[in-house]
Amino acid sequence: MKMNQEHKPCGESGSGTLYRIGAFASMNRVTVKALRFYEEQGLLYPATIDPESGYRYYTLNQMAALHQISALKQAGFTLEEIVKVNNGTDEEAIIIKKKSELLTEIAKLTSQAAALDGYLAKKKGSLTAPVLIKSIPECTVAYVQTKLDSYDCLFEKMPEMGRLMEKAGCICSMPEYCFTNYLEPGYKEEDIGILVELCEAVTEPKEEIGDLRYKQMPAIQAACIFHKGSYNTLAESYETVLKYIEDNDYKIVGEIRENYIDGVWNKESENEWLTEIQVPVDVF
Repeated sequence: MKMNQEHKPCGESGSGTLYRIGAFASMNRVTVKALRFYEEQGLLYPATIDPESGYRYYTLNQMAALHQISALKQAGFTLEEIVKVNNGTDEEAIIIKKKSELLTEIAKLTSQAAALDGYLAKKKGSLTAPVLIKSIPECTVAYVQTKLDSYDCLFEKMPEMGRLMEKAGCICSMPEYCFTNYLEPGYKEEDIGILVELCEAVTEPKEEIGDLRYKQMPAIQAACIFHKGSYNTLAESYETVLKYIEDNDYKIVGEIRENYIDGVWNKESENEWLTEIQVPVDVF
């Protein structure tokens, strides 16, 4: 029987017991509203309509048609597609097409879920912290000016500077303040040979040995963010702090500093390294 089989006037049904619309809806776990809607869309007409009362009646053999509608809806078919099936369009061709669409959607959603998993993994591996504007006091630093081809160079340059400071008899300030001072504007991950100053706050200047020099670093107001993890992922934290500066119409007014709080010298895993990016800004 087709789903849109025409109904007959009351009394002319030869298909068995007639059930009023409410009872038929309850038997099939659908609403009366749904049955009326299916009738309006030409999907499932009542077997009989009482011409005097307007009551709608259905028969048991119409359950198959109703179940087909429900099954196709559950499979993702639109009512328009169900109407096409009911009107004789190749059902198998429509099902194959629908399956292809669903598989495409599944692939899309799977890709989105994977992207979210990657984002959550990054969040778990980083320190969740806001960008803060804070004052950094002036300090005396021992420094070595050099060029870095990559962050890996820090693992060679820093120990070299430490040996020069030890030879010169330098005493580090407390709390310790070890940082890279970028002498070129902005953060340029792709640059080769970035000019920097490797700095360590000290109590007072000592003897200049080799490339080791001393100077006074000014107090600054800085937009700061903590970054936990490898130096290779610092770009993500730079993006956050620089966007914050741009969104708040601040102006960068000095050289960016990277303050190394925890690192290879005191943590076994690079996931535990802690760096604070400090970007001098004019907040007035």
